[in-house]
Parts: sequence; structure tokens; C-alpha cells
Amino acid sequence: MRALILGSDTPLGHALLNRLQHLGRHQVVPVTRATCRWKSERQAKKAVVRAKCDIVVDLRISAAADGVDPLQEVDLKRCHWVAKACQRSGITYLYTSNSRVFSGQLDRPYTEEDYPDNEAGAGALLARAEQLVRDSCERHLILRLGPVFSFDGTNLITQMLGQLGEQGASLVMDNNLRGCPLSADDGARVLSALLDQLSTGLEAYGIFHYCSSDSATYYEFAEALLACASQFSEFSPDAVQLQRQPEGLVPLNRSLNCNKIRNTFAIKQAPWRGAIAANVKQYYARLRQQE
Repeated sequence: MRALILGSDTPLGHALLNRLQHLGRHQVVPVTRATCRWKSERQAKKAVVRAKCDIVVDLRISAAADGVDPLQEVDLKRCHWVAKACQRSGITYLYTSNSRVFSGQLDRPYTEEDYPDNEAGAGALLARAEQLVRDSCERHLILRLGPVFSFDGTNLITQMLGQLGEQGASLVMDNNLRGCPLSADDGARVLSALLDQLSTGLEAYGIFHYCSSDSATYYEFAEALLACASQFSEFSPDAVQLQRQPEGLVPLNRSLNCNKIRNTFAIKQAPWRGAIAANVKQYYARLRQQE
């Protein structure tokens, strides 16, 4: 299968390219975020047609939701352009979205049938982008992910450790919002498995969820992160401070139910904690190289 990877320079993009190149099962056409900033539908269509691909894997919008770039209206237009180009050419559009489409008000994991009810900020834009993809391309596969972390790019790990690297800095973390983060390598594993099975002729379209098998708040994630980071740097005992929440505030939950992707593609969830140590080690190794 020949895959056009949009957002190949995102944390998930880097991990996916490394995995696909290592396995050697698919041909890859990587396109960076800067190259994807098309100014017209004609430019987007040309990029898809010239790639002569069987599938477009779009990682740009989910990366923006994780903190790489601010999500804007023009990003939705570009998704719409790509979806229409895929529809015209009969190409599958594998579009990665984010759990932020949900408000977090349910006390159970969200399923694919739950309505994207986040009406604020990036969550609302993500939901609109999903709708454009669904309406414009029949052969769409929307993969909603939990927050993706990596030693590379802008995400939970680099933002937290970057703040702690500042003189006298400390982290004040939210202990109200619960979700299921996943490493970029785990996300790449899932995307690679989807490409493997779609390349055999499996036609499984629609919306799917994937996140790690265990949930955490930002505070709990930071605790695990600092336990690993303490091997490479010294932090003060109060490096992580729990943000106080108003009394009576209902906890928020953006965990995802992943039964559908397991039943359809036999993809099982992996825990996020096992990936923290390797990412922290690579983060500090990169810092030392830059010094």
C-alpha cells in the first residue's frame, strides 16, 4: 500500500515513519505541516493526485489539538479539500482526531456513538472537521486518540519538562480532567496495524477510538513523569502542585471506549506508564546533544 502521510513532522508522524520504514511493508510519501499549508483547494487536490497513493493518513489536526500548532478555521478548510480529493480519486482518508471533541461530562468512557458535545475552543473545531470528513469522503476512517506524548515536538512531556528546566519553575497541574494518554510509538503501532489490514482489502470505515488502557489526570501523569525524570535532573519537592478545584465541581472524563477497534482490527490497548521512561531518557539525551 502507498500512503501519503500529512503531518509527517509531528510527534506521531515521526514515530509512524520510523515504524513503517523499519517494517518495510508500505511505500510512504511524507509531507510536512508547512508543506500542507495550502492556500487553495487546487493545491490540496494536486498534492493528493501527485502522490499516487492508496490512502491518505492525516495527522495534522490531532497534533494541533495536542499543542503543536493553534487550530484555526483554515485547517478545517484544508481537511475538507483533502476529503473531497480522496472522494474524487476513490482513496481512503484515514483522519486522526482527538478525544477533545467530547466535553468530558460523562462518567464512563465515550463510545463512537456518543455525540461530540464539546462546544468550546479546539474541541468544537475538531468536531466540525470530523463532520466535514464524514460528509465529503465515503471511504473515511476517523481515529480519535487520547493525548499523544513523545520526547519530540510539543506535547505533554516536552511542555512539562521544559517548564521544569526553567530556573525556579514549578508545575501546577489539574487534577480534575481524566483521560487516557498514549505514547507516539503506541499510536504508530495502531496506525501501522490499520494500514496492514486495510491493504488486504478489508473495508472498515467510520469512527474508531484508541487510547491507552489506563486513565490519569494531568497531576497523576506529571507524578509518573517526574519519578522518571528525577534520574536525569533534580527537582524540588514541590515541583508538582495540585491545582485547587472549586468545591462541588464535577470531575471531567475524556476516556475512550476502544472495544470497536479491538473487535474490528484486533488492536489491543497498551498502558501508557511503560512508555514514560524511554521518552524521558530520549528527551534528556536530545537536550545534551543541543548543549
